[in-house]
Amino acid sequence: MITPTDISLVAQVAVLGNKRAFDELVRRYQSPVRRFFLHQTLGDEQLSDDLAQDTFIKAYTNIGKFRGLASFQTWLMRIAYNVFYDYTRSKKQTDDIDGIQQPSLQTSTVVGMDVYEALRLLKSEERTCITLQLIDGYDIVGIAKITGMKEGTVKSHLSRGKEKLANYLKQNGYG
Repeated sequence: MITPTDISLVAQVAVLGNKRAFDELVRRYQSPVRRFFLHQTLGDEQLSDDLAQDTFIKAYTNIGKFRGLASFQTWLMRIAYNVFYDYTRSKKQTDDIDGIQQPSLQTSTVVGMDVYEALRLLKSEERTCITLQLIDGYDIVGIAKITGMKEGTVKSHLSRGKEKLANYLKQNGYG
């Protein structure tokens, strides 16, 4: 059996309204999208699942706007990035209105080191660039397409983020 390409699945959804084709796209990309959100939310699984669901709903409703200028995965990750950006902006507005900071997210330990504590040290943009490169394997051009940042800005965030992580590792005995 021939495995359909992302482009053919997108065409089936956009032109024919084939929901099974979209289900296949979800199966292919739910793990990377969810992993992206897990790292951005510092391990909050419920929030990550909610944001991933929002991402796929937006992708489905806007699939007719996909032009194929980038891969479907890059287009989808751009939607995920925007969903997270919108979430953090609305959360900040809520925190500002309430005047109360929300409690910090739960963290989990991996191989004796709290990865989410290390990621917590990074600014949001640094964390996004670091996780997209080191965990998801995107290159600088791909990160720039997903985030809408200039390549030089991505490089700067990566450099600062890696330096902060290296310092954290050294300070915690992982030298």
